Amino acid sequence: MSTADLLRECCTQTHVPQLESHSWRSDILNWALKIGICVPGLGRAFFDVMLSSRLWNRAWKTATSAAVANPLVSPLSMPVASSGKFGTRLSFVAAIVSSSPRSYSGRSASLDTAAAVGVLEMDLDLLSRLREAADEFPPPPRERFSYGTAGFRTEGCLLGSTVFRTGVLAALRSLKTNKVIGLVITASHNYEHHNGVKIADPDGGMLSMDWEEYAEMMANAGNSDLLLQVVEDIVKREDIRGGSSSGKVFLARDTRSSGPFLIEAARKGIEAVQGVVAENKGILTTPQLHWMVRATNKDAFGSELHYFQTLSNAFRLLLDLGPSNLFKPETVIVDASNGVGAGKLLDLGQKLEALDLEIRNTGGEGNFLNFLVGADFVQKEKVFPLNFDASSDEGKRCVSVDGDADRLVYFYFGCSQTEKSLAMHLLDGDKIMALFSSFILDQLHMMENSTDLVAENDSRPSVIIPGYGTVKLGVVQTAYANGASTNYFQQKLGLEVAFTPTGVKHLHARAAAYDIGIYFEANGHGTILMQESFVDWLKEHGDTLPSVEGRTAAKRLVAVSELVNSAVGDALSGILMVEIILLYRGWSIQQWDSIYTDLPSRQLTVRVVDRSVITTTADETRVKSIPQLQDAIDVEVAKYESGRAFVRPSGTEDVVRVYAEAATQESAVTLAKAVGGLIRQFLEGVPEPKFDIQFSPENSDNLNFMDSCNALPDLEGNCNT
Repeated sequence: MSTADLLRECCTQTHVPQLESHSWRSDILNWALKIGICVPGLGRAFFDVMLSSRLWNRAWKTATSAAVANPLVSPLSMPVASSGKFGTRLSFVAAIVSSSPRSYSGRSASLDTAAAVGVLEMDLDLLSRLREAADEFPPPPRERFSYGTAGFRTEGCLLGSTVFRTGVLAALRSLKTNKVIGLVITASHNYEHHNGVKIADPDGGMLSMDWEEYAEMMANAGNSDLLLQVVEDIVKREDIRGGSSSGKVFLARDTRSSGPFLIEAARKGIEAVQGVVAENKGILTTPQLHWMVRATNKDAFGSELHYFQTLSNAFRLLLDLGPSNLFKPETVIVDASNGVGAGKLLDLGQKLEALDLEIRNTGGEGNFLNFLVGADFVQKEKVFPLNFDASSDEGKRCVSVDGDADRLVYFYFGCSQTEKSLAMHLLDGDKIMALFSSFILDQLHMMENSTDLVAENDSRPSVIIPGYGTVKLGVVQTAYANGASTNYFQQKLGLEVAFTPTGVKHLHARAAAYDIGIYFEANGHGTILMQESFVDWLKEHGDTLPSVEGRTAAKRLVAVSELVNSAVGDALSGILMVEIILLYRGWSIQQWDSIYTDLPSRQLTVRVVDRSVITTTADETRVKSIPQLQDAIDVEVAKYESGRAFVRPSGTEDVVRVYAEAATQESAVTLAKAVGGLIRQFLEGVPEPKFDIQFSPENSDNLNFMDSCNALPDLEGNCNT
């Protein structure tokens, strides 16, 4: 009897629970469930595929193909596939798909059976080499990895396999694009024991979202055979030509103790792919690596030395082009978060005599990365970091960067608005963007014929530059931006404000649509993007502008394009940009802070059974799926002066996040609680205990837990230890 006949008989006689059959799809699924029981070696993985997302069609095709290809043998005696036969076992494909956190309803689901079972032939030597290297980094059991804006992140000790596989993916990406790719080992603002890995694309930006799917499939493949199956699949889908092509991946890491081991894992992953080499750039900030990848692929010098030279030369040029009455720069006190930024800031300060930096929290024994220090801590908790003192540092200009130096927030100690005691005043990403926007707008006005904005047919503000035409300047925010900042951009500066979903990749893409686009998140991550065609015009024709003032402004904008990191947010270049603008303005940090006053706000989270019940509009400001809930939120908001509130489901867990603003802090808290109550009213909530954590930065070992608090003032609304 043939294998197909045995399979048919087995599936006919096997008793399995029947799905209620209302369509031919249900009938096929019932047959597929029978195959999952009677074909040895499938087990739980097959049912995971059948019961998840929209992949039943692919699972059915794969099941029938594998059933014909495999004899019916005992599951216990079924051998593990060898390098010459991987891809012919259905359990491989099932495990690959079901282990990934994503729902592959797009390209993956449309693959034909041949692609699904990996019939692409690859060089056996290459496969053997890749398997041998992969076996050195087995994946941790029961761990699932998801690739997001920050790449992969978890405990550093669990990342060896994931980093190795990300190295393989970076190598494939280099072969596909025929460009240099970047790979950085960092967990940014997370604590020392965490680490992470992410890829920089040829333009210096984040990994293409199309390839994030591949990253997760590779990271979650359960063993080396499954990994090889995914690699074959990617090579076929992307038509990657190995052997004759050559690729290169730049490697870098931050200062974490797990970094050296993980860098070696990445190197081995990269060089396991024939024709690709890894070039270790050593300890760098994340923005430095992104900058170097972008510069190299633009046929410029992409070294750390040239990074510092480019920034310092642009800063000096802006000093030379500044007003004749520039004041001596103030001392800037930097909280370096005990991270990689400390040493790089020291290097930068040595190259710029005009920049007076005092750097604190530089690392060393007993000083822990991102613990009660750094931009993320300062911005979320709204308290000063360790080694800063309200009394001795009163009135001084302070700035905090995060662990990998891609975020910055400014702060100072001054009189409280409600009390006579000293308080910390935070100047977050919104206020940094306000400073940048006003400076750029000033330069554009100097270049045009008049001092007034010219309205186009769509009534959106633009600037008309003689010889060039319309220049569109816009700022990009998320719904979490403080409403006072949005009012400042729209009413004071007359700028267009675009809103995107939360996440840097969305902000960056939207900003790139403008001639000059500026984006920042409140956490201090952001940058300025200028169209290359506009910068090229300034270089070639800026000297032809009719006024001396306009010609000078053109040179300043060219210098700004060199000073900022167009690839990604960069705390080092951000500090230089802030300081040069304050010099031009002759402003203190207090004067900068006074351009607008943030509205009081409150954030909290509500745990629910199923977050997917709530869907929102594209800008995440209004509920779309439950109109009655949005109507109820509108009623609550109308009760408060300057009231604003929105809810959005988390992208990773079953919680709904609430943001509320109002004219007073008390009103903001009350509004947030009211909206949180509406979520529980319209959705099934999950009861959970609440804790309030009180701590003093001066005595961080003393953490007192107190029960029965409702909403805490961190971004997530959760209690943090």
